[in-house]
Amino acid sequence: MFDQITSFIKKYYNAAEGFIPLHEPRFVGNDKKYVLDAIDSTYVSSVGKYVDRFEEMIRDYTGAKYAIATVNGSAALHMSLILAGVKRDELVITQPLSFIATCNCISYIGAEPLFIDVDMHTMGLSAEKLEVFLKEKTEIKNGSSYHKETGKRIAACVPMHTFGHPVELDKMVELCNQYHIQLVEDAAESIGSKYKNKHTGTFGLLGAFSFNGNKTITCGGGGVIITNDEKLGKLAKHLTTQAKVPHKWDFVHDYVGYNYRLPNLNAALACAQMEKLDEFISNKRILAHQYKKLFEGSEIKFMSEPENSFSNYWLNSILLKNREERNAFLTFSNDKKVMTRPAWTLMNKLEMFKNCICENIDNAVDIENRLVNLPSSVKIF
Repeated sequence: MFDQITSFIKKYYNAAEGFIPLHEPRFVGNDKKYVLDAIDSTYVSSVGKYVDRFEEMIRDYTGAKYAIATVNGSAALHMSLILAGVKRDELVITQPLSFIATCNCISYIGAEPLFIDVDMHTMGLSAEKLEVFLKEKTEIKNGSSYHKETGKRIAACVPMHTFGHPVELDKMVELCNQYHIQLVEDAAESIGSKYKNKHTGTFGLLGAFSFNGNKTITCGGGGVIITNDEKLGKLAKHLTTQAKVPHKWDFVHDYVGYNYRLPNLNAALACAQMEKLDEFISNKRILAHQYKKLFEGSEIKFMSEPENSFSNYWLNSILLKNREERNAFLTFSNDKKVMTRPAWTLMNKLEMFKNCICENIDNAVDIENRLVNLPSSVKIF
């Protein structure tokens, strides 16, 4: 079936001979117009009308009360964890199947990731396995949860919406509330995705999005923090602009701040991309439907959006029989100039995180062995 898959992809993208990337950006709207306008304004750094407009567009789109634009998704997640109160030597629950940025952001603070398995149907953090872990291996003292074996406080839980598919958020919210753990959503890949008609990133205390060049929409880099907490929303903007106290000329700073504010030049591109977001997602969902039809009746499993979810299908994914078949398909497709990629190496296997607490992660191992991402760019008609 390998040849059938690559032939379908080449035909879909009208590229019989050329190279087909995994996910490339599309600039088909006001992208150049807004960027040139930002250049002409001379406001190309962290102050300008497009930064404000982008934040307003994100608030309107997600339903969050506050949106703070950052230079990239990692900055958004790092700041979200700081705002959630994570401290050095504390534990942060997350999933082993994730991009490195998730664990890097935890490490920037000096905290440690604690790995819980994913669900097969969402590929994201399993609420069911989280519940088992919390019941069996934690205790509540003084309004916080502690890991029994190490005595370390569990400060936060960071599920990642893998390839744009939402995790089971209602159960996760319930568990985090019950065990006094802050829920911070790594929504980097899930702009436009919803769980039970509510946008990802809005279930936790904070949510962090990425607008890197390979995402559904992009502004080159770019990220956003969203929250419904007024205090945190205002503090996030303050801390990401070097914590400078407003004054006509004096340089007074009242916190350790961060140079994390999104430049106006990038925000101009982000605004143009936001105008096309729903169109892009509709386009991507058409492709997902066609992929699903292609694999019906075969031994290859197409990863459809989970129940109660609306996925942006950032990257379309399939599960093959085993690692050997996965590798054979990766070799075949890439030799045919169709770019495909496996899942990330599991975080607990990396040198930096190999000694972190890791529960049974059979599902994550299974997905790592079998998953392939297929070309998922928006098609230009």
